[in-house]
Amino acid sequence: MKTWRWTGNAAPSAAHPEVGEWAETEMVHATARTPGTSPEDYEWEDSRLGEIYTIVFVRGLNEHEVLRRLGAADEDIRLIGDEEHSQPEGPEIITVRRIGDRTVTIEDCGFRGAQPDVLGALSCNGGEAVAVQQDDYAQHHVAYAVDGELVTAVNPKFPLERHGTDPDRLNRHLRELGIDPAADDHIDNPVPAAPAIAGRITDVTVTPQHLRRPVLGAAILGAYF
Repeated sequence: MKTWRWTGNAAPSAAHPEVGEWAETEMVHATARTPGTSPEDYEWEDSRLGEIYTIVFVRGLNEHEVLRRLGAADEDIRLIGDEEHSQPEGPEIITVRRIGDRTVTIEDCGFRGAQPDVLGALSCNGGEAVAVQQDDYAQHHVAYAVDGELVTAVNPKFPLERHGTDPDRLNRHLRELGIDPAADDHIDNPVPAAPAIAGRITDVTVTPQHLRRPVLGAAILGAYF
């Protein structure tokens, strides 16, 4: 299926026609072509995680240290119950759990874990961090950092949009989901595709059971909204 996409850096207008152009793109549905995490594994996510959230998969740090590097003081770290959620006027709620060999954070209505400086802190000294930022009102985002360096960041809706020190590092994982990293395609299911990309990198799939509370976490002031 074909669709049209504006390729400039701003919205098209008669006053500034030079800022871009319309280009025809192919609409592609991401799904697993090889064994491993698939977008279908995240069909539950819209109803359980909400419109804005960030998940970070961290290798090399335990739960308490991950929360500290996200900005939590020791006195902030405690069990988080079902009734606690981030509010614009209050602290940001971040929960953390161990899944496989990763420490996985789920950030309720915030973007802290997807910030380049935070990813650097979570992955420094030989570590690795993969962030999935979902924002129904702006742009979805997958970022991969190793040893304090942002290696690859990709827009799961338009995967040709990649940057970092090695923008093509994740190309194998994109192809495993039927995404051609060299094509200017429009992915029609970017919300479940994003954590599926992360799952391909980390061998970890988050399930609804991992959202059960109470669970270790923190209520952090000065949230990224």
